[in-house]
Amino acid sequence: MTTTLEMREPPERAARPLPDGVRLERVLQISPEYARFLYGLVGGPWHWTERLGWSRQQWLDELANEGEELWVLYRGGAPAGYVQLHPTRRESGLEVEIRYFGLAEDAIGHGYGGLLLEHGLRHAWTVHERSDLPRPTRVWVHTCTLDGPAALANYQARGMVVTTVEEDEQDGPDQPLGSWVSSGGPRS
Repeated sequence: MTTTLEMREPPERAARPLPDGVRLERVLQISPEYARFLYGLVGGPWHWTERLGWSRQQWLDELANEGEELWVLYRGGAPAGYVQLHPTRRESGLEVEIRYFGLAEDAIGHGYGGLLLEHGLRHAWTVHERSDLPRPTRVWVHTCTLDGPAALANYQARGMVVTTVEEDEQDGPDQPLGSWVSSGGPRS
């Protein structure tokens, strides 16, 4: 099942401050290698496999999108999660998709998911301030049964509203590959 959620206005409340030892940074020169690593690190426990077979050129093409941003949450100097913002111009205005969002497995359960999403939403609504894009009119995301069990509730708790729910077949392995294999490690 795939659920689409959206916001048509920026959140009214400011994002909460990050705790000591945790920082959020925008990746200014996004390499396909780093983007793929983050995808595997965060998505490995949750059946994210669609992009693991992508070529380097496919990653380059994705990351070359005007206004594309990756924001990485660091804890103790290591990546603890990320949010990928994917702006698209439409006739109705600029839409920013939260293309990927999540935490590394060892960062789950510490309250970082809500914080990262709050900051990610703020950055989505202000992407025009860091690019030559117009002000966004919509921020949206897909979540599905292959994501973490708290994903849908987290989006709704941050003010996102369900617009569609689609019953669909989710392709993927029976068991998650795990972060090690998904980020390039051998299976043994």
